[in-house]
Amino acid sequence: MSLSEGSFVAVLSGLVYSEEDLEYGEQIHGLMVKCGFGCEITALNTLISAYVRCKAMFAVERLFEQVPVQNVVSWNTVMDALVTSERPMAALELFLNMVSSGLMPTQATFVAVIQSCSSLRILVFGESVHAKVVRSGFETDVVVGTALIDFYAQCSKFILAHKCFDQIEEKNLVSWNALIVGYSNICSSTAILLLQEMLQLGYSPNEFSFSAVLKSSSLSSLHQLHGLIIRAGYESNEYVLSSLVLSYTRNGLINEAFSFVEEFENPLPVVSSNIIAGIYNRTCQYYEAIKLLSLLEKPDIVSWNIVISAWTRSNDYDKAFTLFKHMHSACIRPDSYTFMSVLSGCTKLCRLDLGSSLHGLVIKTNLGNFDTFLGNALIDMYGKCGSIDSSVKVFEEIMHKNIITWTTLITALGLNGLAYESVMKFRNMKMMGLKPDALALRAVLSSCRYGGLVEEAMEIFRQMGTSNGMPLEHDHYHIMVDLLAKNGQIREAEKIIASMPFPPNANIWRSFLEGYSRQ
Repeated sequence: MSLSEGSFVAVLSGLVYSEEDLEYGEQIHGLMVKCGFGCEITALNTLISAYVRCKAMFAVERLFEQVPVQNVVSWNTVMDALVTSERPMAALELFLNMVSSGLMPTQATFVAVIQSCSSLRILVFGESVHAKVVRSGFETDVVVGTALIDFYAQCSKFILAHKCFDQIEEKNLVSWNALIVGYSNICSSTAILLLQEMLQLGYSPNEFSFSAVLKSSSLSSLHQLHGLIIRAGYESNEYVLSSLVLSYTRNGLINEAFSFVEEFENPLPVVSSNIIAGIYNRTCQYYEAIKLLSLLEKPDIVSWNIVISAWTRSNDYDKAFTLFKHMHSACIRPDSYTFMSVLSGCTKLCRLDLGSSLHGLVIKTNLGNFDTFLGNALIDMYGKCGSIDSSVKVFEEIMHKNIITWTTLITALGLNGLAYESVMKFRNMKMMGLKPDALALRAVLSSCRYGGLVEEAMEIFRQMGTSNGMPLEHDHYHIMVDLLAKNGQIREAEKIIASMPFPPNANIWRSFLEGYSRQ
């Protein structure tokens, strides 16, 4: 029995994403060529689709280049795959090649290329594609029109987004949601007005409609929206419930957000539980957060992170470390937030051994020099555990240093008796174009105090007070008075106190008098 083109189409259509299916696909591809169907367009398009489903973009692009005959389906399939694999620029280039080859774009073509423009926020190119949409007669199509609404909303061109919306002949829920989501992303009250208009015209909102409007809801409209959600039967929808809890929290109604926990007989869904637990953590109700998340059958990484953070914030570091070990043994991959929480425990307890082991895990998970905040936590941990060489090494490996990165190292150097090196780092930071803030100034002045660098501290203090434009705080004056008083320069300390724009506090007077009594 001989194989036909339909045989290959049928078997290729059944392949899905797996390494095994990719191997089958490659074998079928070889057989297809051997049987003389290598240039049959229907079989080739099915093969391209199979490679796309198997996420084998290298094979998709190679096959597309090798195929002697391509139709619009081939182009659309590859273009859509490039968009899905987050390669919008390659999709745009393919679109230009397709147009130059003389093929007429279809609905699917325009949707893919407009989505690429949305990802890249390229307004000029998107407007050019819009013009082609109009010339091709697709401006009234609901699918293409919805893609255009989303594009213009992403570019904050809401007049144009509204115009595209109005031109759609047969609007659907997706097109309404696209416009509502656009306005809700800028927290505009227009989102609620659109929901009202949508209801008046007989459309039934879904979970995406409600969640979007809740994002931009004010205190005055929140209870009304909640009542509408209950009447529509979406009060138990996980997506809507999470948005509702966030909206109550954002509007300062913390107690009403907590009431969701009491009203539900069963445990809240994971996302909603995480939100409530996060509020508990922010309001220092750590044991409530732990209690709530312990009810979950399948906690996600966010749940684990919140509980670990709760234990560290309540200073119960042993439980945080134990939980981290359980998480690791359960094959749940820790993220930056996980490591930062556990590292804070190592820092507080001066557990250099455990901190170094965690650093090794960070390197294995490829988070090291790619995550600035995690790098900052490592610098702090090593510095406070007395391993300043490791702090410097981590600092040098961080690709994107911010003001906190520099400040953390300046502090670490000072704590480890390297006051002069701390001052040099502060100067290097300024040379790199970073403007010191109050914390950075406090860090370098404290380093000078530890090392007795009076002249360096006076120079930095005067520069920051005159040229930087940053208002000096009580702490800065206190450090300077303490430094001068301890080094026998009482008159200079007195001048600093006299120059203060606010009355000296008890700490400043205490440092001054202690120095004065030594004279």
